[in-house]
Amino acid sequence: MKYWRKPLDLGTIEVTRGIVRVIEGRCKGCEICVNFCSRGVLRMSDKFNRKGYHFPETIPGRECVNCRFCEAICPEFAIYSVETNGLA
Repeated sequence: MKYWRKPLDLGTIEVTRGIVRVIEGRCKGCEICVNFCSRGVLRMSDKFNRKGYHFPETIPGRECVNCRFCEAICPEFAIYSVETNGLA
């Protein structure tokens, strides 16, 4: 996104990064996390879990900003994000 001006503290703000983890056995394939991910990090897998549902997986090359919104909206508590700042 291009802005017509930059914030004064732009160089001092660190953008957080994260890794999304899915507890496959809890997921019921509702796709809420996929539809509401602001960065488009998630997609539905072709694989099935033990309940017979497709579960979400991360898309390679997309960066999670660790907003944790997927955690907040998951009705089954099947997804969470772990901060990775400073890690390779």
